[in-house]
Amino acid sequence: MTLEAVDNEDGATVQTVEVRVRHRRLIPGVGLEFTPANDVLVTTLQASDFQPNADSRFLRTSFEVSASAAISAVGLTPADIEGGDVFEFRLVLNDKFGRRFSSDNVTTNVAGAPFYASPFQYPVSVICPSDLAGTYQFDQIDTFCGRTVSGSITWTAVANTPGAYTLSDGTFGAWSVCYTGTPWGNGNVRINDACNVLSMSGTDRFGDSYSMTVISSTPQVLTLEWENTYGEFGTVEVKSNAGKPWPNFR
Repeated sequence: MTLEAVDNEDGATVQTVEVRVRHRRLIPGVGLEFTPANDVLVTTLQASDFQPNADSRFLRTSFEVSASAAISAVGLTPADIEGGDVFEFRLVLNDKFGRRFSSDNVTTNVAGAPFYASPFQYPVSVICPSDLAGTYQFDQIDTFCGRTVSGSITWTAVANTPGAYTLSDGTFGAWSVCYTGTPWGNGNVRINDACNVLSMSGTDRFGDSYSMTVISSTPQVLTLEWENTYGEFGTVEVKSNAGKPWPNFR
């Protein structure tokens, strides 16, 4: 990760940045399990690590935490790790005035506004090889407006993001039947495959975010429920292509 320190001294108020981590696993029927319960320190960046650069007047530093370092920090071994697990990295910025900034006191303007992208917390998934790019036929058997729709949808692999696929229509055609022909438009909704654990992320052109739940999965049909923060939802049956059955999704 590359960090840029933006403050009224062009980055010179930074004292240290703690890089902390914990392990997360979703236990079906139980919920999330964290190891340890609270994140632990994996490394600390010093003020001297932040240096001038050619692209900005603000001081920057780059750092990397290896998988082995993260696993060791949380008290596990490589044999304990499973596909679909998540390592939650959290940054804690301490400045020379004694102030502390992290994910528990960051504002939305800093976390993800047009000029900043510093949520201070970064999930990193344990991924497996994924090959889901393609165009699929679907039947949406329920929508927020009570209508049904059938059609095709394209999943496009996201460059440099294994297991992530942008959707040509994040509503699986629901907008076109519920709003008299309104097209999907230029949304950025994704399906994410973390070792056959599927999730949805991203937003549509109005800024509403999306999530999903896998209802059932067979080699022929993936049934999922999607919803967004505007209150729209649907149940979709996505059919696999010939010669390429669906994995056992969760």
